[in-house]
Amino acid sequence: MVLETERTILRRFTEEDAEDLYAYASDPRVGRAAGWRPHVSVKESRDIIRSVFSSPTEFAIVDRESGHVIGSAGFLPRPAVGRDTSNEIGYSLSPTYWGRGIMPEVVRRLLRYGFTDLHLPEIWCAHGTGNLQSQRVIEKCGFHFVFSQHLSTDLEKDRLTCFYVLTREEWERGEGRHG
Repeated sequence: MVLETERTILRRFTEEDAEDLYAYASDPRVGRAAGWRPHVSVKESRDIIRSVFSSPTEFAIVDRESGHVIGSAGFLPRPAVGRDTSNEIGYSLSPTYWGRGIMPEVVRRLLRYGFTDLHLPEIWCAHGTGNLQSQRVIEKCGFHFVFSQHLSTDLEKDRLTCFYVLTREEWERGEGRHG
């Protein structure tokens, strides 16, 4: 499965992507925002590709111009907050590409994939309360706030996390397609 946006290609990770993954995932700003520790080696990044990124709904974000993997995005393969999260989008992006509108572009493409190909009735997204960049992406894509909950992450035992949802009906009305 390959999904495309104007500036990116979303495709399955391969082990050959480990160096690109390490290049951005070793930056403490990336992991901290998502609640995980920075990668410490290319081997660790390769192990993450084999495990966490092995889900068929997890994608490498490839920059069309450079051909490098610059992030990850997809539907979370693990339960969180006591519910199925197969309909929750998670993502990370190299700081080199922050502030360019790439992540809203990617999330909008995942919304189309989730609603039209996976036939999901609703899609969730979440961010830690200090992650204002992710909050802006979520709001630009039409999600609306539902609740907050304290969760444990690799970095924090009590992190306040905000959860948002977008229903298929809202998406079909055009919410989240622009903005």
